[in-house]
Amino acid sequence: MPSNSQKRAIEEHRRRLTERGLGRFEVRGLEVDKDLIRSIARRLAANDDAASALRAELARRVVGAEPPRLGNVLAALRRSPLVGADLDLAREETLGRDPGL
Repeated sequence: MPSNSQKRAIEEHRRRLTERGLGRFEVRGLEVDKDLIRSIARRLAANDDAASALRAELARRVVGAEPPRLGNVLAALRRSPLVGADLDLAREETLGRDPGL
């Protein structure tokens, strides 16, 4: 069991990490990959140009994600099967409900 001073020191350390925008993660993996995962996390935490390039490359290779581009929503709407369906979206105008109900 850690002492009160140790608990305060841990809380203070984690608070400073949070202020810098860093978080703690627990991941599962093979023992042989531990050093690799730690070195990748260290590089990404630097948050510089090299970290951005590594982040983009990892996202492309691992997740298969491309970096976000402008116009993706519009492109998705243009691919919709309802394009050119000539839908009538006009609504009937009514007076509404009787307020005395």
